[in-house]
Amino acid sequence: MQFCINKGESMHLKIRILDKYIFREVFLSFLFAICAFSAVFIGSGTLFRIAQYITDYGASLPSVIKIFVFSLPGVVMWTFPMSMLLASLLTFGRLSSSSEITAMKSCGIGFGRIAAPAILLGFLVSVGAILFNEHVVPRANTAYRNVIYYEIEGNSGMKSQEHVIIKEIEGGQIKRLVYARSYNAEQQQLTGVSLQIFGADGKVSHVENAEYAEWTGSEWIMHKGDVYDIADEHLERRMRFETQVLPVEKDPRQIIREQKSPEEMTMRELRHQIALMQTQYVNTSKLEAELYQRVSVPMASLIFTLIGVPLGLQPTRNSSSAGFAMSVIIIFIYYALMTMGNAFARGEVLPPMLAVWIPNIVGIIAGIILLRRASR
Repeated sequence: MQFCINKGESMHLKIRILDKYIFREVFLSFLFAICAFSAVFIGSGTLFRIAQYITDYGASLPSVIKIFVFSLPGVVMWTFPMSMLLASLLTFGRLSSSSEITAMKSCGIGFGRIAAPAILLGFLVSVGAILFNEHVVPRANTAYRNVIYYEIEGNSGMKSQEHVIIKEIEGGQIKRLVYARSYNAEQQQLTGVSLQIFGADGKVSHVENAEYAEWTGSEWIMHKGDVYDIADEHLERRMRFETQVLPVEKDPRQIIREQKSPEEMTMRELRHQIALMQTQYVNTSKLEAELYQRVSVPMASLIFTLIGVPLGLQPTRNSSSAGFAMSVIIIFIYYALMTMGNAFARGEVLPPMLAVWIPNIVGIIAGIILLRRASR
C-alpha cells in the first residue's frame, strides 16, 4: 500500500485511509484468530465431553447439537484476549516485514498514530466482551446445564448443592428470601437455613434462623431455630422454636432446578448473592473473584493489544511463526498469573479485586514499557 503517492493529498485524508487500512487488517486477523483458538478449545474440550455424553448416556443428535451451540459463547469469550494479541502480532509483524511501517514513518506519521486503530479495536473488543460476558454467556451456560441435566442425564437423580437461594417475588417486589448453606439430596435437607420476610416498605421485618429444614413430601419443616421480629427498629422480639413450617411451596426438585452456578449468573446476580452470603458470614472470596473476572478478563483484550503492537514491530525473518510463538508464551504467562491470582483471592491472601487484576496490572506495565520503546 502506498501512502505518499500524492503530495497534494491532505494529511487528514491520508490518516483516514491509514486508519481504515490498519483497522481492517487487524480486524481480519482477529477473526482468523478467534476461529483458530476456538477450534483448538472445541477440539480439546467440547468434543471430548460430547463423546462422553454419547458413550455414557446415549445422547441424541438434537441434544448433542444443543450442547455444542450453547458451549460456544463460553469458549469464544476466552478467545477474545488471545485473539487480539495474535492479531496485533501478525498484522504489525507483516507490516514491518514488508516495510509498510517504514513507509508510514517516512510520511511523518508517528508510531502512536500508527498504533491507534489497533488500540481502538482492542478497546471496542474489551467493551463488547464485557457485554457479551454479561448478557450472552450466562444464559448460554444455563441452557447448556439444562440440556445436560434434563435431556442427556435424564434428571436421573437430585444433586447436593451449596449456597441455596429461594426468592418469592410478588408484584415486582421481594416478599421472602431464603438462604441455606447447603442442600443434602440424599436426606432432602437444607442446612443453615435463614428466612427473611420483607414488609411493604421493602425492608426486612422478620427473620427466622434454623439449624436445618427437611422435606416431608408436602412441605418444608424447620428444626431448632429462632424467630426475630425486627419490624420496630427500637425493639427486637425473639422466640425459640423446635419445629416450624418454612413458607416455601416449592419441592426440592423445583428449588434445585432454579439454582444457578456462578458461571450462570450476571454481575448483578453475583453482587446480590455475595451481599446475601455476607449477611450469613459465609466466605464469598470465590464469588468475588468470579465477579471481578467478568471485567478483568475482557479488559485483557485491550492490554494484549498494547503488548502485541510493539512486539509485532520487532524484526524477524518469519513474522507469522514468530507471532504464533510469542503469543503462546505471553498467553501462558498471563494465564499462569491469572491462576495464581485466583488462588490468592480464594485463599484470602489478597483482596479478590486486586488478586484477579494481577495479570492485567503486569500486562499494563509491560505494554507501557514496550510502547515507549517502540515510539522512540
